[in-house]
Amino acid sequence: MAQIVVSLVTILVVIHVLLLSAAYAVMAERKISAWIQDRIGPNRTNLSFGILPFKGKQWGLGQALADGAKMLLKEDYNPPYVNKSLYILAPILTAVPALIGWAVIPWGGYLACDGFTVWSWLPFIGGTVVEPFTAIVAAAPISVGIVYILAIGSVAVYGVVVAGYSSNNKYSFLGGLRATAQMLSYEIPMGLAVLCILLMAGTLRADMIANTQAQHTWYIFQQPLLAIIFFTCLLAEANRAPFDLAEAEQELVGGFHTEYSSMKLGLLLLGEYLHVMTGSAFFALIFLGGWDAVPFIDELPLIGGIGLVLLKAAIFGGKIFVMVCITMWIRWTLPRFRFDQLMKLAWRSMIPVTLVLLMLTGILTALRPENVPKHHWNWTMLAANILTFAGVMVIGPLMPKGPPVNRRIALEGSRFNPPKPA
Repeated sequence: MAQIVVSLVTILVVIHVLLLSAAYAVMAERKISAWIQDRIGPNRTNLSFGILPFKGKQWGLGQALADGAKMLLKEDYNPPYVNKSLYILAPILTAVPALIGWAVIPWGGYLACDGFTVWSWLPFIGGTVVEPFTAIVAAAPISVGIVYILAIGSVAVYGVVVAGYSSNNKYSFLGGLRATAQMLSYEIPMGLAVLCILLMAGTLRADMIANTQAQHTWYIFQQPLLAIIFFTCLLAEANRAPFDLAEAEQELVGGFHTEYSSMKLGLLLLGEYLHVMTGSAFFALIFLGGWDAVPFIDELPLIGGIGLVLLKAAIFGGKIFVMVCITMWIRWTLPRFRFDQLMKLAWRSMIPVTLVLLMLTGILTALRPENVPKHHWNWTMLAANILTFAGVMVIGPLMPKGPPVNRRIALEGSRFNPPKPA
């Protein structure tokens, strides 16, 4: 019963924090892009909305709420040529997996209570004695938490595919096809990367993976190449630039959500940002120690009261904030991939590399002597990562390049590709 109560409180708190964070993530991205481009960004809309007596610009904090109100109040238009049932279902299929994917994340570690008595003047439960308990601060502390995250993440592709198909629009359909190929391709190296971490941790429980890193060191220092590959897969799974081929504006107008407007478009955008946050939480859990504050030092108690839980949740939230900012920074720094480059990166680079890392991780895990602790032996994975990276640098240039694409055409007067002299 104590775990059920803690889980319900966690659900109520985290769902509201995530929804509010998703709204302000849009504003944060607009501000970050403005700073990168030497602009100011939105800074005029305050929290008064012309009604309340709050004056001043207030750093534009009302912009996110104004954008949400705009989505709610716009006309809910359904084009006459769409498959209406699937057209309405697609935003739900996109938003719901993003809203439940974080359920197994242990946000605040373990909450311990010595027991107490509920005051007798409370109706119905007066005088009830609460026994001492220890509970995981997670919505669903199940034993196969990592498998749950991967399963829920793979469901998100259906929303994009159904949106592109049901719109009965060629641009939307092409965006859905691109998203299907992209997400299915990048789920393979993501799953292989998670398998490497599971071999090192020896458990599927999300809280135990965080505990192991908190007591010893973060897995990003033992598997740095794997962490880079996993983060790249997160960007591709969330349709974030430079992997936003499903909604490439220069080619597909708006991609899979071209025909959407009002709150249905808002749900699609909300799902994207929630996927980014859930993916960032997943990355922080398996590579950045979860709630652990400092690597290499076991500085926080494993079990504690509400104050320790809030501190751990704040540390976890800070890591998620940094990861979300990095995804925004990447979007406004790198150009978009061409689609053939996108697929080539997955099938000719990331999948072979993660297969090699999985093989080396499995071999090293099997060869660990019984008298050597697992957390000491895991440092051999760093040597495996370095060896794999060196092999990629040596073997990569020797691989066959395939047929040439986008052959350059010689142009008179061009500095970069002039015609060859006769």
